[in-house]
Amino acid sequence: MVAELATRPQNIETLQNAGVMSLLRTLLLDVVPTIQQTAALALGRLANYNDDLAEAVVKCDILPQLVYSLAEQNRFYKKAAAFVLRAVGKHSPQLAQAIVDCGALDTLVICLEDFDPGVKEAAAWALRYIARHNAELSQAVVDAGAVPLLVFCIQEPEIALKRIAASALSDIAKHSPELAQTVVDAGAVAYLAQMLLNPDAKLKHQILSALSQVSKHSVDLAEMVVEAEIFPVVLTCLKDKDEYVKKNASTLIREIAKHTPELSQLVVNTGGVAAVIDCIGSCKGNTRLPGIMMLGYVAAHSENLAMAVIISKGVPQLSVCLSEEPEDHIKAAAAWALGQIGRHTPEHARAVAVTNTLPVLLSLYMSTESSEDLQVKSKKAIKSILQKCTYLPALEPFLYDAPPNILKHVVGQFSKVLPHDSKARRLFVTSGGLKKIQEIKAEPGSLLQEYINSINNCYPEEIVSKFFPELQVCALLGSL
Repeated sequence: MVAELATRPQNIETLQNAGVMSLLRTLLLDVVPTIQQTAALALGRLANYNDDLAEAVVKCDILPQLVYSLAEQNRFYKKAAAFVLRAVGKHSPQLAQAIVDCGALDTLVICLEDFDPGVKEAAAWALRYIARHNAELSQAVVDAGAVPLLVFCIQEPEIALKRIAASALSDIAKHSPELAQTVVDAGAVAYLAQMLLNPDAKLKHQILSALSQVSKHSVDLAEMVVEAEIFPVVLTCLKDKDEYVKKNASTLIREIAKHTPELSQLVVNTGGVAAVIDCIGSCKGNTRLPGIMMLGYVAAHSENLAMAVIISKGVPQLSVCLSEEPEDHIKAAAAWALGQIGRHTPEHARAVAVTNTLPVLLSLYMSTESSEDLQVKSKKAIKSILQKCTYLPALEPFLYDAPPNILKHVVGQFSKVLPHDSKARRLFVTSGGLKKIQEIKAEPGSLLQEYINSINNCYPEEIVSKFFPELQVCALLGSL
């Protein structure tokens, strides 16, 4: 009855006030096995509800009793006892440490070798919830000998067992290069890579997560994942119906591409950039985020790699994300990626500028509703693109709208281009750009004033000093 009542949140406080923990502790020692199992199940459900109840399980000295019985009892009790350990350990590092301190790891690892798949699954869940908190707890799980047995579990036929084993390996690998190396040394990567074509979406997203957690730490680890021949198979995951599979596939490609130009080039050569851009176009929200960041990492490495992103139509897609996405952190990622693409050469900057992205970046930078991170990334992107941009039609609106700290970069670009382009000089007069330059108030001797002087020196003195009616200006254009 207690086990049944514990499934409903509205009953939890009543059960707690009734002193149910001490009653269940006594029932764990009952001579009837089914009573022991149901008592353990009730404890698990209570501990699962919140950390206060989980702490009550620890304070009532229930854990040592569970661990002792875990090694001795039948498979039904083992599953229930492992569920209690999982429910306690999930809440905090301190509660997970309490499980370690009572000697549960060795017993849980033994359960990974149990004949019953359900026992293995329950033990893997408990080990995962212990390992996920921090590197120290993960190391304790590793030291207990769990990793090789988790690798065996991913080779078992049961899908549920494969899922949790892959998830546990992911949570172990995520904390440090050393822990990730332990997972690699146990042979996990090859088996995980082989399962990328498995039709089960939940399994795929756990596999992709595990491979991502290994890849993220270092070039060597990323190369080991690549050598397991995940390309081009992983690209098919970008077209999966499941959003988590898409997101984790993009994350894996990002974690590989970020390390070196060579790894990014490999991604480009296998069609990874184009595939990620298509994926970004097919989804919304946080699913887009790793793909957006991946394009930024690839473009940051070199001019050629940034051009590969441009050729694959990455800039328009990033511009859409910048304009459409409601969340500031996604807009910030798109702004950063666009900055990485446009910062290399005038050709790269023009590819960004022609998509009308610069005014959007400026409005995001100046908006009081934008987060601080979005403002900073928008400002950096604008500056890095402007410093290379020689496409003047994209720059001219900034003469009217940009704040002083951005304006100096815009005027600086005009001062570089106008002396060498007679057509641009004429257009600059007829569009009102030259007049606007004269209205800018610059500190004498400042860099901005030097830029203005450089622009003015491109024109006859009579045009600069006195703005004539339109017909007179047109008559004078012949002298430019």
